[in-house]
Amino acid sequence: MNLNSKAWEHIIENLYDGLYFVDKDRVITYWNKGAENISGFPASDVVGTSCADDILTHVDCDGNNLCKGTCPLAQCIADGKRHQTEIYMRHKDGHRIPVSVRVSPLLDENGNVLGGIELFTDITSMAANTLRVKELEKLALLDGLTHLANRVFIEREIQNRFYEMRRYNVPFGILFIDVDHFKKVNDRYGHDVGDRVLKFVANAFVTNARPFDVYGRWGGEEFVGIMRNIDMEDLEHLGNRLRLLIEKSYLTHGEENISVTVSIGATVAKPGDTTDSIIKRADLLLYQSKAGGRNRLTSG
Repeated sequence: MNLNSKAWEHIIENLYDGLYFVDKDRVITYWNKGAENISGFPASDVVGTSCADDILTHVDCDGNNLCKGTCPLAQCIADGKRHQTEIYMRHKDGHRIPVSVRVSPLLDENGNVLGGIELFTDITSMAANTLRVKELEKLALLDGLTHLANRVFIEREIQNRFYEMRRYNVPFGILFIDVDHFKKVNDRYGHDVGDRVLKFVANAFVTNARPFDVYGRWGGEEFVGIMRNIDMEDLEHLGNRLRLLIEKSYLTHGEENISVTVSIGATVAKPGDTTDSIIKRADLLLYQSKAGGRNRLTSG
């Protein structure tokens, strides 16, 4: 089957995956609809800019900025080889989304490198979270602003996890999360921007959650995550990864980038625990993170 250039263009433009081209200076020359749908950035925002600019700001799982360091595209252009990795891309709304990245060199007919091609795939658990949102809406257990579970649902979910732990010996842990200096954000930028900050923090939870974990808004700028089948080491790793991703994210407000950090208390359920006791312990650990300088996780 022979396809003309318009047919190929239609196929590429309508891929589910994100696809973009850069020249040798890493200036973006093409950005398809899939890239727009995943990242939130339309082509008009990115074409003509360098991927090294602070717009997509790819980071790795440790929060390192890849656009100014070990960028897969830069490596590809330098060595002419294909590369594949998983990174965290900044969404236009501010939160981080995990994507699987595959890069290839763009060559001329003589094999000279003209630039690079990046194909990226959203690897979040959005399908599971979309279903959860619909279920919560039916039960009136959804927080209206962030679209996370609300406090009533979180309390019920913790009770269910205790039942599962006692009957089937399945462990679980709690992350108690608070946005640092949130009052200053509201005072400086207003409540509308404050609401946007809460939404992008909530989106960071949703897009980086495992399918069987639940995040909810406890109240104000406080959030609770419930992690099933987890030990303390993995809970700390997961919590610190979220903390770093939020720290490395930002919202664009006019000419200014607004970033926030979170403090976290992390604990696993213990024999004899109740919903009140595990929440109280996580809250005290959160307070220790605040007292210790904020933007940190304290476990216990």
